[in-house]
Amino acid sequence: MAALFRMNCMQSLRRGLALMSPKETTIYRRIATTSSRHDEIKGETKPVKRKWVSYGFSQENELEDRHALHQTMFVCVTIVFVMGCTVMAYLPDVRGKDWAQREAYLELRYREEHGLPPISPNYIDPSKIILPTDEELGDTEIII
Repeated sequence: MAALFRMNCMQSLRRGLALMSPKETTIYRRIATTSSRHDEIKGETKPVKRKWVSYGFSQENELEDRHALHQTMFVCVTIVFVMGCTVMAYLPDVRGKDWAQREAYLELRYREEHGLPPISPNYIDPSKIILPTDEELGDTEIII
């Protein structure tokens, strides 16, 4: 399974490398429809002018726009992830799990010191429990 995953990654990497455009493009004339006086243009290279789409920080300057984007993303990631995770880690326990466990240890220590069983057989008052009689149960199978 891991080998299939690696092969898939390699194929997508090759595809991505094939789609990358070079910084300079060589222009070759494929069809000669004019006289040969224009043949010296064959080996000429021109730098490709990239189209720039602003990130919304600066409409005029590409470097300023990119710098502002990187600054904003760095600050946002730092505040949101680092500070957010720190705050979440130090928040109090909302479910009370720590408190319940501490309270259980204290109760067990109290019962051991006073010679009581860890769990009382009459944890709930038996007078408050209403059980059905044998006539009410009838042929109902009781599984314990």
